[in-house]
Amino acid sequence: GPNTGGMGAYSPAPVLTDAIAERALDEIIRPTMAEMAKRGTPYQGVLYAGLMIKDGAPRLVEYNARFGDPECQVLMMRLGAQAFDLLHAAAESRLGEMRVNWAEDHAVTVVMAARGYPGAYEKGSPITGLDRLPEDSSHMVFHAGTAEQDGQIVSAGGRVLNVTVRGDSLADAQAKAYRLVEAIDWPGGFYRRDIGWRALS
Repeated sequence: GPNTGGMGAYSPAPVLTDAIAERALDEIIRPTMAEMAKRGTPYQGVLYAGLMIKDGAPRLVEYNARFGDPECQVLMMRLGAQAFDLLHAAAESRLGEMRVNWAEDHAVTVVMAARGYPGAYEKGSPITGLDRLPEDSSHMVFHAGTAEQDGQIVSAGGRVLNVTVRGDSLADAQAKAYRLVEAIDWPGGFYRRDIGWRALS
């Protein structure tokens, strides 16, 4: 199909086993850090590795000096408020003192995109129903491509909303995310209905 940006994400991803994560660190991340140190180019911030995993082997697609989108949303939901503490520690060179504590649950995000994306798409179509949705540590709608016109939220990009939900299991989080998506009234948008299918099949 068309080469869209990410249309959804889930965390944790069963494909990334502890063994594959360690291999990615050994073969990709640590050599990159060693080369930066060797060149005298210190880096302080987020180094976001986009990986493809095939036959148990991680392969680097890209590095970003920012969080990926929509992958970031599921990670932020499972990190919670400590995300700020980690970023603050990185800014103050205290990251070595920190410990990351992931919530013991699952998160799913479903992207709502403008019809026509990734090709030509209309901007300015009204989105309603957002004010009726829960917004708490388990339910969040992230605005990626919206604007406000005369007090009304409208689309202003290709990928417009990232509907993100936590649940006790991946199936639970997926079902809750799609319920939230379906509560949003946006005739000018569309979304994939198969986010998480690979891990659930």
